[in-house]
Amino acid sequence: MFKEFKIDNLEQFPEALENLLNTQRKQIDEITKNGETSYEKILKPLQDMDEELGLFFTPLSHLNSVMNSEVTQKAYEASIPLLSKFSSEIAQNEALFRKMEKISIEDDEAKTVVKNEVRDFILSGVKLPTEQKKRMEEISLHLSELSNTFSQNLLDATNAYGLIIEDEKDVAGMPQTDIDAAKEEIDGKTVYKFTLQIPSYLAYMTYGPNREYRKELSKAYNTRAPENAEVIDRILALKQEKAKLLGFENYAAYALVTRDANSQEEVLGFLNDLADAALSQAKDELEELKAYAKKTDGIEDFAGYDMGYYSEKLKKEKFDFDDTMTKPYFEQEKVLNGMLDIVSELFSVTFNPADVPTWHDCVKPFDIYENGSLSGRIYFDLDARKEKRGGAWMNDWETHFTDAKNQPHLASAFVVCNFAPKTDHTPSLLRHDDVVTLFHEMGHAIHHLFGKCHERSVSGINGVAWDVVEFPSQFLENFAYEAAILKRFGFHYETGEPIPEALMAKIKETKNFQAALGILRQVEFSLFDFQLHQKLYQGEEVQALLDRIREKTSLLKPPSYNKFQHGFAHIFAGGYAAGYYSYKWAEVLSADAFFECLDEKEGFNKERARGYKEIILANGGAKEMSTLYQEWLGRKADVNSLIKLYEIA
Repeated sequence: MFKEFKIDNLEQFPEALENLLNTQRKQIDEITKNGETSYEKILKPLQDMDEELGLFFTPLSHLNSVMNSEVTQKAYEASIPLLSKFSSEIAQNEALFRKMEKISIEDDEAKTVVKNEVRDFILSGVKLPTEQKKRMEEISLHLSELSNTFSQNLLDATNAYGLIIEDEKDVAGMPQTDIDAAKEEIDGKTVYKFTLQIPSYLAYMTYGPNREYRKELSKAYNTRAPENAEVIDRILALKQEKAKLLGFENYAAYALVTRDANSQEEVLGFLNDLADAALSQAKDELEELKAYAKKTDGIEDFAGYDMGYYSEKLKKEKFDFDDTMTKPYFEQEKVLNGMLDIVSELFSVTFNPADVPTWHDCVKPFDIYENGSLSGRIYFDLDARKEKRGGAWMNDWETHFTDAKNQPHLASAFVVCNFAPKTDHTPSLLRHDDVVTLFHEMGHAIHHLFGKCHERSVSGINGVAWDVVEFPSQFLENFAYEAAILKRFGFHYETGEPIPEALMAKIKETKNFQAALGILRQVEFSLFDFQLHQKLYQGEEVQALLDRIREKTSLLKPPSYNKFQHGFAHIFAGGYAAGYYSYKWAEVLSADAFFECLDEKEGFNKERARGYKEIILANGGAKEMSTLYQEWLGRKADVNSLIKLYEIA
């Protein structure tokens, strides 16, 4: 029923991929040249080929992210040009495009597939003259290669650095679990090593008492991969060229064709309005923090590397709360199982452990059952390790759909995080932020896994507009602050005692601590990304743009060495170019939906949740999200719900 996760021979993978692509080329040629004009004879088999190719290639791309090695890199880098050439050939197949334009069908899902395919053909340059088509193909290949280079440079730089601390006083007061994770023996001497991998980096930036070490770590983190400056220039130039070839004024305009937002002005207006709403409160939050640092430690020159440390101390003093108080109650295994129980109850499904091959011993696979029948599979890979790129993400693998032979297919997905692994002394313990991250990625996963469409191209997360794809993930993460939810899996890892009511109240109470500063930071990233794609910026112009945006959004001036953009993988190695605003755009939907489904006693309203599953999740990309939202609640999402969520005055 499901594909088995394995790659038999990485060395031979590119050759096997080329064989598959050549087979599909022949099939596409037959479809293009036959006299058929029906949906069933054209787009059904083409979607089957998409699934076949995804099933074959995704394990390699996934391995390259979670078990990175020279072998995976070599196979991946050799495969990218093959895939890019293949996709360009299809995208510029004018005869196939003309056939699709003539397809007439009554089924609503299929209509959406046809509409999207025709649109994507046009956006890929099918109507361009031959020479420009060739150039589009070259651009696609170069962008794929550059994206991989950016990501690899960042991973290599992250793994290359380690801060060795010898004196115990420089880790004094840190959570014992973080101290244990950093402890190493070098030449018979106990030292503490902190790296740029997120669990380790955040541990010292949040709790590390030595200001100079925080400064050193921060500088190392914000100066990673300087070679990415050249990669960025090349990516930006190619994206601008691509947009111009297709007749758009800039890449942002090109990107918006497939988004929920209607115009560049609408996006920038939304972001600037959000910044204006948060600005006054953000200034107050920063002044309070600077005053606290001065009063506590005499800090006159408050800097960015002080933010995490003094924010945590202020939060503890102001609310008698910090993450060290909750971490013992969030044992990774209990959190995962508790979350699965909640999703089971909320959406009437069951998760059973699956005995299937995985890529690492720590991976936990589960089969999903609905009404007693197998409906999907999910894999959790949650521990940080040096072979895994940083961050957290969901990766879809198999898709729920019905193929050209009328055979049903079920969906599968991977949830990947970078949580602190277990040590000799403690199990893997999560910060509350980690709990929120796990819920967030699970929200993405169920969007894909609970899809019920029969057409692959619009099933699950396929065909969903990029600027609303974060809606289901943000929706689910909001429940990770509710006491009724936390009590289900919050038990002390040593004593088994349930998490105290007072502690859960403090999690909720501190949820929006410095929320306005957080909003400004996200708006900064979003404005930088969007404006960066509104005209061609090169070299120092990139930094100059970021500096101009920071005049409004960054109340604390970053040091000149801060080259945040060199690590902005979301837009240079992910799919968020001219789309980072999506996080806040989608949050209007997620906040509004959350308040509709919230029940403070039970944690959630099952009746509302059932409608959310059956309308929002089940329909994937078959309809526009605004249409699905209207079907679900009979109204549009209220933008004021976002302000309410953050309690902005």
